Amino acid sequence: MSRAPGGDPFEEKDFYLEEFRGRSVLFALAPAVTDADLASLAGAVADLVRNDTRVFLWWPAAERRLLAALRRSRALPRPRKDRRLPVPVVRLDAADAEVSPEALRAALWLAARRTRLCVLVVPPSASFPRDAVELAVGLRVPKLVLVDAQGGLDVGARRLSFVDENLLDTLLRRGEAEWSGLGERRALLGQVGAALAGGVESVNLCTPEGVAEELFTYVGSGTLFTQGDYCHVAPLALDDFAQAERLNERGRREGLLKPRTPEEMAELLASGFGATVCGRHLAGVAGLLTAPYAEAHAGEIVGLYTITRFKGEGIGGRLVNRLLAEAESRGLEYVFACAVDRRAQQFFERLGFERVSADAVPAAKWVGYDRRRRARVAVFRRRLAARAAVAEG
Repeated sequence: MSRAPGGDPFEEKDFYLEEFRGRSVLFALAPAVTDADLASLAGAVADLVRNDTRVFLWWPAAERRLLAALRRSRALPRPRKDRRLPVPVVRLDAADAEVSPEALRAALWLAARRTRLCVLVVPPSASFPRDAVELAVGLRVPKLVLVDAQGGLDVGARRLSFVDENLLDTLLRRGEAEWSGLGERRALLGQVGAALAGGVESVNLCTPEGVAEELFTYVGSGTLFTQGDYCHVAPLALDDFAQAERLNERGRREGLLKPRTPEEMAELLASGFGATVCGRHLAGVAGLLTAPYAEAHAGEIVGLYTITRFKGEGIGGRLVNRLLAEAESRGLEYVFACAVDRRAQQFFERLGFERVSADAVPAAKWVGYDRRRRARVAVFRRRLAARAAVAEG
């Protein structure tokens, strides 16, 4: 556990639990993994249940082993002294395919209305993931977690940890999945596409052992699929500040961002922009600091950080491009950034920033700056087209 600068304790999974709170999640397990270690799955379910998340478990086998794992994780309530609480189990068979979605939703609500967990036992012959996807669409759940032995998508040596609807459409074009080495998973990808098209907001694909890491960590263990254009960049709202501050603190602990006083952090947040994924999840932050450099008509990109899962997905570039547009609208002459990490330095170079000496940016930048960090930092500057055009005219 860590502490944000303001003193509030937090864990990585707090970010994700906030997203799930008060909503529904359907877990669907492939028949081949029902004999696997269920500790991660049961632990994640227990966390979600305590988080006031409604959980449905699609289980294509006899339920005894699953229920034992759920009890060990305390996902199921403890029996009272005077009587044993009924286990929330609903059996779905082939005949239920003929039941209307409305009737199925009503029946499952009656079964689960007094508990946040319901086990849906289906025949071993049920089609995975097709039948689970149809159920998710019929129930109108926002989140579907597909659990199978292969877990997330691998393209060569690279894990595709994040796939939006546009990339998924590309993979489903003729020959694209095969060319990417995903030919044997084409049918599964098609069902993921059907889930997103049917209204499911996001789908996770992972192994049973990796469920908790996939749902509750920045890194993830599998692949997250989302609807539409996955990322929206906008100025931070006041309600985003706490989460943005925690992301900045993580970047500081990783050595990517410099330490800041509460006053400096407040200034950064007030000038900050956030990249939001899936309409609610803050995946990256950055600020455009201008007040100290007003006389030089300059701005500094500060506190740029994206969570691990979304590195390489273009979120950092979107944030910087949004800040450049903001700087141009304010009539700034140039924007600069400082970076210690070599990957961050390469990132700014790719975006057209020129490496310059420390003297090429306002002297105000270095007032009170840590000498040891200054010896390691590289400075990058990018002139803005609108201001340059005015100067040339």
